[in-house]
Amino acid sequence: MTDTPPAAATPPEPPPTPSEPSVTGGPSRPPTARTRISATWVAVIVAALVLVLLLIFILQNTESVEVSYFTADGTMPLGVALLLAAIGGILVAGLVASLRIWQLRRRLRNQGK
Repeated sequence: MTDTPPAAATPPEPPPTPSEPSVTGGPSRPPTARTRISATWVAVIVAALVLVLLLIFILQNTESVEVSYFTADGTMPLGVALLLAAIGGILVAGLVASLRIWQLRRRLRNQGK
């Protein structure tokens, strides 16, 4: 019998790190960036959901209420009256915002001269 010394336990070497992407994974692509069109679609979907919720609100609030505005008097469903009030508020806020944007643009234009 031959006496052979037991092999020393050596830890396995880690595999070399590849310098190029793996062929099996395919080329890596950057993630698709958000575009204006994708943001528009999200806005359309959100707007459609809000409209459905408004329709449900109007259909559930059909009791007639008396409405007076300056000299005009009349009756209309509660849901419609509240919707008209909300639209009026949005229009007033939009008008104020538009005037502010106009003011800022005018100020920037005058600073450039």
